[in-house]
Amino acid sequence: MASLYYEFYRGSSIGMALTDALDELITSGAITPQLAMKVLNQFDKSLADTMVKQVKTKTTLKARIQTPLFLCTYRLCDDVWTFSLRNAQFKMESNEMVNTPKIKIVACKNGDAVDPGKK
Repeated sequence: MASLYYEFYRGSSIGMALTDALDELITSGAITPQLAMKVLNQFDKSLADTMVKQVKTKTTLKARIQTPLFLCTYRLCDDVWTFSLRNAQFKMESNEMVNTPKIKIVACKNGDAVDPGKK
């Protein structure tokens, strides 16, 4: 059965640590690869649900698009937007400023999102 959740959180530091731990458990014979896949699928679901339900902080973002000559480019594939930005500046609701030299933003539709064309 295919996963209903995106797998890009597996690339985060906690996702990579989980994957490494599962690989060690499989190698040592403590778990099966099928169980490891179930754990990863639950990780995808839990993290996506947590991001939707728990993260409520709003930010304002300013940055330059990371391309030669600052051309405005971005990618859209299967309803997933990917933006690569440099010298990004985030202003939090608390007026705290967070700066980063480069950042990749991946944005996708929430599973509960309603397509405006299908009301």
